[in-house]
Amino acid sequence: MARSSLFKTIHIECPVCNMFHQVEERIRMSSTIIKGEKIFYEDHYFVCTNSNDENSVTEDMNSEKEKLSQNKKNREFKTENLNNTNQMLAGNAYRKAHNLLSSDEIVDIRENFGLTQVALARLLGWGDATVARYENKAIQDEAYDTMLRTIKENPLMAVRFLDKNGDKFPETKRMQIRTKMIEKLDSYGREFLSRQVLEGLYVKFSIPSDFNGYKILDIDKIERVVSYYAERMTELYKVRLMNMLWYADAMFFKTYGNSMTGMVYRHEMMGAFPIGYDSLICLKNINVRKVEDFTSTKYQFYPNSALDISELSKSETDLLNSVITKFRNFSDMNLVDYMREETAYEQTNQHDIIPYSLAKKIRS
Repeated sequence: MARSSLFKTIHIECPVCNMFHQVEERIRMSSTIIKGEKIFYEDHYFVCTNSNDENSVTEDMNSEKEKLSQNKKNREFKTENLNNTNQMLAGNAYRKAHNLLSSDEIVDIRENFGLTQVALARLLGWGDATVARYENKAIQDEAYDTMLRTIKENPLMAVRFLDKNGDKFPETKRMQIRTKMIEKLDSYGREFLSRQVLEGLYVKFSIPSDFNGYKILDIDKIERVVSYYAERMTELYKVRLMNMLWYADAMFFKTYGNSMTGMVYRHEMMGAFPIGYDSLICLKNINVRKVEDFTSTKYQFYPNSALDISELSKSETDLLNSVITKFRNFSDMNLVDYMREETAYEQTNQHDIIPYSLAKKIRS
């Protein structure tokens, strides 16, 4: 059986023992076939903790190990809601593998403009049920995904879609939507420009390779990782953050075969710094403050409560927590010195890109 971990416990009507009691909701890695492709995802299931082991074991089993395995399997069950959740998780795993927006990200785009599912579909010229399907189990194709990303990253394009498809809304509703979009336009300037600069620096890394850890740049993920670190670290400054970002990406690559954020890192004097780190600091969703003293200027990072950290997967947060635990008590220079002793640093020169393949030699 696949190894599992406890997710939470809840009280429900248990179909295994026909009693209302506390059961375990557990997670294990499982696989399914989506569009002809084998996809791995976090599979949720319930385990009855109240069932009689003797009643659960079949009589013809000989070894105690087989009995235990069969007993565990007999205590497992899933509800219709949990099956729907698993289908959603599998679909989102496929989306992630193909760099498509997740169902939750589509919900965020819609709610950001204060639109219903039908209203967003009409805004984009789609069928009324299209957005509802994409927010559930259906997987959008690349063309539809591009349209959603366009209005997410540039509210001006949402206004243009409204101008084009405005006749699908009553006059009052159309004006309400336009007002909301104009508000977004007033606030997105800094974020849009910073993203444009950062994305421009990564144009030549737009194909998965050893330089980006076989993942395309994910700015939303970067913002959430920075906020996650800042929430759990005291006095998080630029040098420490940049090296901890490298450790997160490098360790994730070593464990799962791809980087977490898609950032490309260079060998710099103070460790491994991502390309475009100055533009990264300017992102609106990264909460940073300039701290000046008589000798230097520092940038201190703080958490952003507006970001939904639940968008990070359990495997991602587990790895981030391990990096935090490792370096929590390091000073900035202790961390720099430690990083300089990594094979990835020793085998590259000043300003060289650090290939992710060298992360396989990272110290535990």
